[in-house]
Amino acid sequence: MRIANLAGRLIVDNGSGFVDAHDASDRRFAADPQAVYGRWGEFFDWAAGASLGAGVEIELDRLGPPVPRPRQVFAVALNYAEHAAEGGFSKPDRPLIFTKFPSCLAGPVVDVALATPFVDWEVELVAVIGHRAERIAAAEAWDHVAGLMIGQDLSARDVQQAGPAPQYSLGKSFPAFGPTGPWVVTTDAPGLTGELELECRRNGERVQHDLTSSMIFSVSELIAYISAVCPLLPGDLLFTGTPSGVGSRRDPPIYLQAGDELVSRITGIGEIRQTFRDAGPSRPLTPTDGSAR
Repeated sequence: MRIANLAGRLIVDNGSGFVDAHDASDRRFAADPQAVYGRWGEFFDWAAGASLGAGVEIELDRLGPPVPRPRQVFAVALNYAEHAAEGGFSKPDRPLIFTKFPSCLAGPVVDVALATPFVDWEVELVAVIGHRAERIAAAEAWDHVAGLMIGQDLSARDVQQAGPAPQYSLGKSFPAFGPTGPWVVTTDAPGLTGELELECRRNGERVQHDLTSSMIFSVSELIAYISAVCPLLPGDLLFTGTPSGVGSRRDPPIYLQAGDELVSRITGIGEIRQTFRDAGPSRPLTPTDGSAR
């Protein structure tokens, strides 16, 4: 099943194309795409078994972020061994968690202003929480996940590394630095909780490619680790880490430029696309040398 955000309204496809969930449920469920996660179990049971009739396919550029207003957005650094190695780091012995602020979220097809000259790409699998998860075991984690989608953890590397200590959350939270989508695919989809292939292309050239089996810490392990500290709430997002191939670790480094197109794909889910433009001469922070992790 796929659920998406069309002009701020929840749409759902259980096999025959998208329909408006509010109308199809006789107003049982709110039109707001974020509200569904507060009633996830009830909604899933209804949508999976409902005769929704013939729906339609929706152009990706009409869709907004599938989960538009999560209360918490968690992310993971260095969760692929080759990505850690390309930055000169050893494999971490525990998850390295940071946050992205929800105001950075955007839909699957978006025009992104380059906030600094050092904006980098990071394709990621994103898990959407469907049920509150607090102090749960890894073996129980998938029971708390509503579905999966694609995300780009766009990163201003200069801001990320400005000052005496890294500013991960600020450097990764400029407007539209969290494009997501194109929809949430629910975890009952065949193979979705197994091995998935990730790919990112810049202007048609493949710059990242790996399998989710290469994660150092699995989705289940990440949820168990975070939930031991703070509850994961319905509708929260978890960016699970990026593979190797980021621009800042190339020799010489490569950063996104005005006119670039970024296309990110994950098997079983789909693709998202971003184009980039100059933000203008005024910048909120003074760039450093652009070094990054």
